[in-house]
Amino acid sequence: MRTLGIDLGSKRVGIALSDSGGVLATPYEVLQRSTDRPRDHRAIKAMVEELGVEIVVVGLPLSLDGSIGPAAEGALAEVEELRVVLDVPVETYDERLTTVTAERALMEQNLNAKERRKVVDKVAAAVLLQAWLEGPGGRE
Repeated sequence: MRTLGIDLGSKRVGIALSDSGGVLATPYEVLQRSTDRPRDHRAIKAMVEELGVEIVVVGLPLSLDGSIGPAAEGALAEVEELRVVLDVPVETYDERLTTVTAERALMEQNLNAKERRKVVDKVAAAVLLQAWLEGPGGRE
């Protein structure tokens, strides 16, 4: 099952894509946010349709204690908007520490800060999506 992973950010949206077997997540793209959120959602919808995606998994930025704070509330509101726009199921998945994991992996590759900033969002989306694929919500 081809799955799209999304790491929502205020300036950028990281996108990751699974293989058709739903086994491996790969960083795909970084979508620069516009000032028009419906436009951003249409861009995601176009990706979903073009890539034959069957499910979308959006990172939920829970607080470290697992509670829903302002960032998670904002993400949940955007997930509801995406559910209206997209013709596939949209799930959420705990994304705590995915950006930290992505940053560490990129630092191990000796990328400088500017190079890391260009790709960290899509790498974080891949970390999130890989965790989902390997967890109870993933491959069925």
